[in-house]
Amino acid sequence: MSTAHILVVDDEPDIRNLVQEILIDEGYDVTVAENAAAARAARRARRPDLILLDIWMPDVDGITLLKEWQAEGTGNAPVIMMSGHGTVETAVEATRLGAYDFIEKPLSLAKLLLTAERALEADKLQRENVDMREHLRPVIEPLGKSVCMQQLREQIERVAEHDAGVLITGEPGSGKHQAALYLHSKSNRGKGSFIEVGVASITDEHSAVELFGSERNGKISYGRLEQANGGTLFFDDIADMDLATQGRLVSALDTGSFVRVGGSEAVKIDVRVIAASHHDLQQKVAAGEFRDDLYYQLSVVPVRIPALREHSEDIPELLNHFVDLFVTHDHLPYRSFSVAAQNRLRNYGWPGNIRELQNMVQRVLINGGSSSVELDEIEPMLNEDRLRSQSSMQGVPQVFDLPLREAREQFEKAYLEHRLQEAGGSVGKVAKLAGIERTHLYRKLRALGIDTKKIGSTDG
Repeated sequence: MSTAHILVVDDEPDIRNLVQEILIDEGYDVTVAENAAAARAARRARRPDLILLDIWMPDVDGITLLKEWQAEGTGNAPVIMMSGHGTVETAVEATRLGAYDFIEKPLSLAKLLLTAERALEADKLQRENVDMREHLRPVIEPLGKSVCMQQLREQIERVAEHDAGVLITGEPGSGKHQAALYLHSKSNRGKGSFIEVGVASITDEHSAVELFGSERNGKISYGRLEQANGGTLFFDDIADMDLATQGRLVSALDTGSFVRVGGSEAVKIDVRVIAASHHDLQQKVAAGEFRDDLYYQLSVVPVRIPALREHSEDIPELLNHFVDLFVTHDHLPYRSFSVAAQNRLRNYGWPGNIRELQNMVQRVLINGGSSSVELDEIEPMLNEDRLRSQSSMQGVPQVFDLPLREAREQFEKAYLEHRLQEAGGSVGKVAKLAGIERTHLYRKLRALGIDTKKIGSTDG
């Protein structure tokens, strides 16, 4: 199910067939095309994970095809150019236009296989939308020796063996994203792509194209469903999805196929869906805000992530993990938490759950100090909401000294950042709380320079 699909485009039958046989022997799923017209048709029928493209062909040359496909933008597969008449200028031009690499004929099959493997891996990392520093961090199991965390790991490992839909619930910051990644890594799709959709980050009018792609004027834009083909599609807070898109998703999951926006032919998919939400979806269904058929399709296997206050005995282990993480990957100075500080943290309520704990660890390491983090250093951080409220009241006279426009912008920025923190980064929830239409809120966030990914990126 995680087999990569490679499209081989070459007008020479001997080369085309040889490359196909070699790639099939290596376990890849291969489609071949003898010219540009056949390549366009094959690419429209099914998104390839990689394209091997000959430059010199009788109808349309490979460089022209490369330009055409790169202009389409979203969800493009990496392209490896092949030519028996290549020059340095041709190779430079191909890579400038976006080709992953250039291979000369006669083909070295060892080099071809190595380049294909590297191109697929690079594309997987890019489409998972994680920066290179994050790539160095392995997917880890949900941490903790408490009974509830042991049971959670056992449940995830059992669920991973099957292909049913999974609904992960839990409070904001409790670890839903990490649990989804761990489930994917343990499944038979673990070598395939893990494609995340931040439902709150796509507006209603763009959600269909984002998920299902589009066909306009002969150009194809691959949506997240096709990008996740053979792997896992993760919906971060599925409750924010509009009802129309929910209906299209139900149909796609029921039939294993869908039609791109503006398209006419069905596209087959093989995707596992994991959805996460901190809302009670059954209440949403009862209120008519969430489709019951989609709810039952997603919640074949429900997985609940415990709040941090339910396994506070795991806090010392989590502290050590996050200290090691930031020391190793962010090169922050090592500091340990004193016994008194650890005891205080174990008795704190953690409304922001593991995300709040991680942020606190990062803050104390950035601030620096003695090798030991003591009680008096963390106590003010645990009362941050109260201190923030006091600070905002004390700052009012300073705001009065500003021009009206600047004062209003400062207030709006502080207000929206606070709301986003409360909502765990969910723009859809903030729109409802603030009484703002969501599209207008996105424009406001961009204008104020508020990065929603930083506020809500640690977990769903």
